[in-house]
Amino acid sequence: MSKKLFIETLGCAMNSRDSEHMIAALKEKEGYETTDDFKSADLILINTCSVREKPVAKLFSELGVFNKKKKEGAKIGVCGCTASHLGEEIIKRAPYVSFVLGARNVSKIAEVLHRDKAVEVDINYDESEFAFDDFRTSPYKAYINISIGCDKQCTFCIVPKTRGDEISIPDDLIINEARKAVERGAKEMFLLGQNVNNYGRRFSSSEHEKVNFTELLRRLSKIEGLERIRFTSPHPFHMDDEFIEEFANNPKICKSMHMPLQSGSTKVLREMKRGYSKEWFLNRVEKLRAMCPQVSISTDIIVAFPGESDADFEDTIDVMKQVRFDQIFSFKYSPRPETEAEHFTNAVEPETASERLSYLQALNTAILDEKNAQQLDKIYTVYFEDLHTNGYVAGRTDNNFVVKVKGSEELLGEFKDVKITAIGRTILTGEIVA
Repeated sequence: MSKKLFIETLGCAMNSRDSEHMIAALKEKEGYETTDDFKSADLILINTCSVREKPVAKLFSELGVFNKKKKEGAKIGVCGCTASHLGEEIIKRAPYVSFVLGARNVSKIAEVLHRDKAVEVDINYDESEFAFDDFRTSPYKAYINISIGCDKQCTFCIVPKTRGDEISIPDDLIINEARKAVERGAKEMFLLGQNVNNYGRRFSSSEHEKVNFTELLRRLSKIEGLERIRFTSPHPFHMDDEFIEEFANNPKICKSMHMPLQSGSTKVLREMKRGYSKEWFLNRVEKLRAMCPQVSISTDIIVAFPGESDADFEDTIDVMKQVRFDQIFSFKYSPRPETEAEHFTNAVEPETASERLSYLQALNTAILDEKNAQQLDKIYTVYFEDLHTNGYVAGRTDNNFVVKVKGSEELLGEFKDVKITAIGRTILTGEIVA
């Protein structure tokens, strides 16, 4: 009987890829098989996020549930970003936890499993050239890390304290990983990094060829059988003309861009230490849309950052109206430990913060309703990758719209032209026309 592994992943796509690495190692080295039922698992892992307060609070709530209902003898491990910044405190607060493994120590999973109360949270540990075993949750697309860590000093962000300094993974390792994924059926790559378009700034060894992100995209696009390349998240500061031109002109690069705005106020951006202005952000959007009119643009926005005035918030609303994003991820500011902004004393009143978030989200909904209405009867090429309920199969367009059609698993991994027949805020419905 194989041992059973249950893993819950909170947070970003990088966390999802880290979970795949841990599953691969535990399958290969320890004989585990995954299960969706934590009550039957011999090992329960929570791969955590610490970017906002809510996932951290959820961690200890989930731990309590797992401990009460797990089977006798099952181990519980806490991994990821919250593990990095809380470390031993997790075991102090939840003494039934067997081990703690930080986001920069994923390769040690098979080792800490056998060390009771182990805490491995070194944010300077270098995994940039570690040969992870291969496991992917989907055979149709592949997530590939191209860098680890972050060198930015954004005053609101805890990531540099949980993932360490930024190191790029050598391009030959990335290309080899991409080739292997294509050989196993993946037609789409999703490149991951905290600031993907800062790729090449630092490698673990000076012997590695200096390659920037634009050149990496060119090299990956030469892989036969690779049809689509996506990536997240590019930093607006590093969106130079060469990068935008490659994005627009390379047919294998999907025409969706995630551009984290955070705030539309140049004053607030300066307080956040984002490195760009409102004018720069709008200039990059203007160039992007001029060269690639079909591009969809998504963003992240934080409202009520300390010191944000009504005028500052109006600047964010102004950017919203000018850009008309295709998707936003919006949140009220929450102070994170070990960040500079944690010590800012000019907090925005909670009631004002809630009002601003509601206004921003209502505006976004109105914009999306207008834009979505224009999708009716359009034809898109969709790459199908997910089975949905009630006999539907879903996939994504080149510019990242989710589309579902009536169909079966025979469509998975296939490209089909689809005419949009019904509109929803998060998903479009269509019929295959070719």
